[in-house]
Amino acid sequence: MPRDTSVAQSGSIVSGVAGRYASALFELAREANAVDKVGQDLARFEALVAGSEDLARLVKSPVFTSEEQVAALSAVLDRAGIGGLTGNFLRLVAQKKRLFVVSSMIRGYRDLVAKAAGIVRAEVTLAEAPSAQRLNDIKAALRETAGGEIDLAVKIDPAIIGGLIVKLGSRMIDASLRTKLNSIRLAMKEVG
Repeated sequence: MPRDTSVAQSGSIVSGVAGRYASALFELAREANAVDKVGQDLARFEALVAGSEDLARLVKSPVFTSEEQVAALSAVLDRAGIGGLTGNFLRLVAQKKRLFVVSSMIRGYRDLVAKAAGIVRAEVTLAEAPSAQRLNDIKAALRETAGGEIDLAVKIDPAIIGGLIVKLGSRMIDASLRTKLNSIRLAMKEVG
């Protein structure tokens, strides 16, 4: 029986070096029935990086040798209890001098997990925090458009003045008041 590899083979979701690493990790995690565990460990690692300037410097700086990165990273992973597939993956990334793109690898992994689960990522930018009812209406409209579950991220940007900007997969709809005003301003310049 042939294996379904369509998710990891999809070039539109993840690409480049980070995409190849994310796809490999996803396939290994799927084979080991550890997709959720790997996701949790990656989230813990991200939190560690965000909470430590030294660890962030280790991850992003090219001045450290791969041996130094592996040794320091191993100590951090052991202390944090991140082992197994995730620990081995992160050590391999350090050994290959690719730690500087690990955040892109993690993002790619999450995208592959979401696609495999039939979840579509969406981002909505609003001028102010929405009410619970408005947020539910937005989610329902996006769910209907996407034809599946939505993982919604809400951003607040007062500079759009009003309306909203929606990113759904590779599509973007800009219905912000700022964009409409700019269009009117441009049209008036052409007339005058």
